[in-house]
Amino acid sequence: MTARGQRTAPPGQPAASLKVELGRRSYDIFVGEGLVAAAGRHMLPVLAQPRTVIVTDSNVAPLYLAALEAALDEVDVEHTAIVLAAGERTKDFGHLRQLTDDLLDARVERSTTVVALGGGVVGDIAGFAAAITLRGLACVQVPTTLLAQVDSAVGGKTGINTAHGKNLIGAFHQPRLVLADIATLDTLAPRELRAGYAEVVKYGVLDDPAFFTWLEANGKSLLDGDTDARRHAVLTSCAAKAAIVADDERETGRRALLNLGHTFGHALEVETGYGDSLMHGEAVAIGMVLAFDLSVRLGLCPAEDRERVRRHLAAAGLPVGLGGLAGSSVSAGALLAHMGMDKKVRAGKLTFVLVRGIGKAFIAHDVDPGDVGAVLENAVTA
Repeated sequence: MTARGQRTAPPGQPAASLKVELGRRSYDIFVGEGLVAAAGRHMLPVLAQPRTVIVTDSNVAPLYLAALEAALDEVDVEHTAIVLAAGERTKDFGHLRQLTDDLLDARVERSTTVVALGGGVVGDIAGFAAAITLRGLACVQVPTTLLAQVDSAVGGKTGINTAHGKNLIGAFHQPRLVLADIATLDTLAPRELRAGYAEVVKYGVLDDPAFFTWLEANGKSLLDGDTDARRHAVLTSCAAKAAIVADDERETGRRALLNLGHTFGHALEVETGYGDSLMHGEAVAIGMVLAFDLSVRLGLCPAEDRERVRRHLAAAGLPVGLGGLAGSSVSAGALLAHMGMDKKVRAGKLTFVLVRGIGKAFIAHDVDPGDVGAVLENAVTA
């Protein structure tokens, strides 16, 4: 099985590449080992001037900041580093304000490039800061988590969270380049790796049943550290997302499919306070199961497909239900209220990504809230 749109580098080269086709704003995604150490050579052609500000966090900086700085020194690119606190709670207005102030204190110019080195939180807030500072700085994404490599670093969605909901403040701001060094996955905690794996599964469930079958056979190897399996999964996921983004950059249609499980998942993240009790990928895993539950309830999807997805996510060590989430405080009514603030609400109606089976996702605008509530109530009381 070959990743769609994949260009494999010749022998001796560390990376494979694919392109997000957006006309003059098209950019490359490189996937391979050793890309942090080679980052300067890859970045230099896309820099308007040899000057960068690296934004990273307190978990990633001790691991990869020095290697990235050395790679930039190798090609005589100036660099300054800003280190944020690690964790989802960094994606808020206070940290955004401090980050933009830090960028301005560094005397950035419009030709300066922001380099986001880290997971989804760093990529989202650094990308958003780049989008709004001096009305737009270029950005390069160097994702170091599985979730960021297969999802958040690709496609130009940037933003922060608020008490009203997940990623409600942000901007579309495409990067100039994405460097996904799969060697960085070796330093992830198992829980964080599993959380990213939920987003990988999403691509199979959306429209690639053969990829889902491949994951059933190879997912454990991927999680256990198999380099070839990781490279294949990241390339396939990035190729799938690149094709969707090229077709619908601003999410006016088909790109909404990438939100499979996210309407439920984001509501869970808000309800649990963006804390350590529920990671984003874990929320997406639960959300995908709930999307299948809703699809089965509506008579759209065979129950066997739901059980197959539930079984695979559970086997990967991901949560597939609401048991243990913030104790008894999670209620169907509260989750429905959070969904009402979702970015995908149209004319007051919720938009869901539902399925007719594995690989058969579609966008639904006319779901009865009563059916959603019933699914949530069943999940809460299960």
